[in-house]
Amino acid sequence: MLAAAREVFVAQGYHTAGMDDIAVRAGVSKPVLYQHFPGKLDLYVALLDDGIASLLDSLRNALESTTDNKQRVRGAISAYFDFIDDPDGAYRLVFESDLPNEPAVRDRLEAADASCAHLMASVIAEDTGLSDTQAELLAAGLLGMAQIAARRWLRDPGTLHRDAAVELISSLGWRGIGGFPLSHPPSP
Repeated sequence: MLAAAREVFVAQGYHTAGMDDIAVRAGVSKPVLYQHFPGKLDLYVALLDDGIASLLDSLRNALESTTDNKQRVRGAISAYFDFIDDPDGAYRLVFESDLPNEPAVRDRLEAADASCAHLMASVIAEDTGLSDTQAELLAAGLLGMAQIAARRWLRDPGTLHRDAAVELISSLGWRGIGGFPLSHPPSP
């Protein structure tokens, strides 16, 4: 049901999508759909939560997979490209929602943005000795660059291989963040 609902929401947007369309796509009756989700917003929020969790897991894994900060930057950028390049289109619910003023959606999107920035900011602050506020702003800048670049790359398919695009944006990000000196020597 969730996969069918995601397909409908991604293709039509929240406002145009109907529970009838979702039930038909899922191969269930509308009452069965309502047994699982009391309303369309509940279903949308469940999909949004799933997409956000997927992005956060990918970003966390990228940051925890190495102590090499250059590779962390590349991993974070790659996590965004992977999320946006996923054929199920979950990124559209997270980054292109047509329901940003709905409090339940807005709160989740803001929390996701803050969580992503916090994950990276904690690494930046620990490694550079910058304040939490400074590290949060740098992290938001890096992650915003990753998100916008990945969305732009997806709009122009075939113009640049995914790995080349990740490497290009990673290089830009690393040249910026790599200029902040480490507050302690890297561990062996």
